Formats: sequence, C-alpha cells, structure tokens
Amino acid sequence: MPENVEIGTVVEGKIVKIKPFGAIVALPSNNHGLVHISHISSDFVQDINDYLTVGDKVLVKVISVDSDKSKISLSIKDAVDKVKPDTVIERPGKSSNESSSLEDKIKDFIKHSNERQASLNKRNKKR
Repeated sequence: MPENVEIGTVVEGKIVKIKPFGAIVALPSNNHGLVHISHISSDFVQDINDYLTVGDKVLVKVISVDSDKSKISLSIKDAVDKVKPDTVIERPGKSSNESSSLEDKIKDFIKHSNERQASLNKRNKKR
C-alpha cells in the first residue's frame, strides 16, 4: 500500500528501471511509482533512454495514488512547474547542462539532413 504519499507533492526519487512505456522511480517513502512516457517531458518522447537512465535522480510530482492497486503515478514534467527546469534530472557524474535540448536535436537533424542531401545531389550530377 502506498503510504505517506500525497497527491501534488514534489519529491526526489531515483530511476530504478526503464520500460518502453515509462520509468519506475524509487521514492523516499520506500514506495515505487511510474512516470509514464507522456509525463517525462513537454517535448515528444519517442525513446525514454534519450531522456533518462537507471540511477538518475529526478524530481517528480505525485499525480495520482491508487491504494487499492498499490499504484503511484508520477510526473517529471509537472515537477518542472514548481522548480527550476535544470534541477529536475541529476545524473551521477554529469552536469544537467550536458543533456540535449529539443532545439539542439533539431539543429543536428537539419545538419545531417543537409549533408545527406548534398551527397545525393553530388551523386546525381555524376550520372
């Protein structure tokens, strides 16, 4: 049974398992909760591993508690509303500034796309 867990509170937890649909977080109250993939970031998350790794310390907001099923639903993106965004995820041995933002990923995609297009255009000119 989830004890000492109140809806709306923000607590620090540790990622203990990653699944395709979400991440299991160990909470200080000796409970575990699930951060569904849709609650990891405001950005679209295709692969959780791009955002989280086992061992990361994260701030999470408790969004629901189902005592009958012993389930706790958590949200990382909702925890951002209450704290500075760069303090939400802490990786052992890494600064929080090392994670790629969506803007950086888009710039990288555009760069590689332009390089591929230039290569294809060059190949077509040789024909």
